[in-house]
Amino acid sequence: MPYLKNTEEQDKHQYSLIIMDSKNLTKEYTNGEVTIVWQSGKCIHAAQCVKNNPDVFKPKEKPWITPEGSSTEKIIETINKCPSGALTYYLNTQ
Repeated sequence: MPYLKNTEEQDKHQYSLIIMDSKNLTKEYTNGEVTIVWQSGKCIHAAQCVKNNPDVFKPKEKPWITPEGSSTEKIIETINKCPSGALTYYLNTQ
């Protein structure tokens, strides 16, 4: 559902229209070393993440991704098996 957001750059009577699509969310989760990026619109629910790393990917819990439950190496290995590309990652710089 769209909502209006006042922006500081604009006059106080002008608003930007922001459309949020609840079927295409992008969320990020980090363990400090790696950040997991999940794009809900790409997910085909193949459950490869859950099968390969159930300590991190727990679809019945909130948040459903808890990266502190596994090593960075295993997280990356699991993400690389995602068939839809819904899961990606980036390494955090110090």
